[in-house]
Amino acid sequence: MKYVILFLGFFLNNFIASLTFAQDTDLEKKVLEIIRNNPEIIMEAIKILQAKDAKNKQEQADQNIKSNKQRLEDDKNAPILGNPNGEITIVEFFDYNCGYCRRAFKTIMNLIADNNAVKVVMRELPILGDASVFTAKASLASQKQQKYEEFHVALMNNRSRNTEKSVLKIAKKIGMDIDQLQLDMNSSFVLDHIEESQKLSESLGISGTPAFVFGEKIVPGAIDLQAMKDLVAQIASN
Repeated sequence: MKYVILFLGFFLNNFIASLTFAQDTDLEKKVLEIIRNNPEIIMEAIKILQAKDAKNKQEQADQNIKSNKQRLEDDKNAPILGNPNGEITIVEFFDYNCGYCRRAFKTIMNLIADNNAVKVVMRELPILGDASVFTAKASLASQKQQKYEEFHVALMNNRSRNTEKSVLKIAKKIGMDIDQLQLDMNSSFVLDHIEESQKLSESLGISGTPAFVFGEKIVPGAIDLQAMKDLVAQIASN
């Protein structure tokens, strides 16, 4: 917002300066009078600039999706829910300590239970502190023990905040080798996944979780099951 206001100030100052230079003081006074009497003009100009900025960002994000499609959908370090060979790919950016991500988790699980053609690429994006980073690393490392989906479900169903203590407790409860898990948490495939998620989220303009990529469309927030089904249908029809 402040940059928009600065831009308008710069524009008006230069416009007025050009009028002064042209010695058209009458026109200058009329312009200033119009602005004073109709301050909504400024707000309308701000809205126009904001809409243009949003459109430009969306166009850039759409282009970035196309150029990063393979990185989004075919990352060997990214866990998969649903059908690994599904014809319809959804990419989800999420954080285990995000309340809206937990809500979206239930919707995603219902979606893949209902549609065997859906493949969900899970992109861990731990943005809510050190506990989220620890949880993401543990979750990714669980792939080495073929426990990812079971662990993921347990972490998402944890009613309290996921912490180092609770994560390891859950891992032990589902029969994981804790020593091996902690060793794998710092392996390159785990760290590379998180780094890649951060780079992709920045490229796509994703700043919060959950965020989904349906085909070539970014969908922020926890949307309901019908909305997901509609988006899947759009992908299938293309």
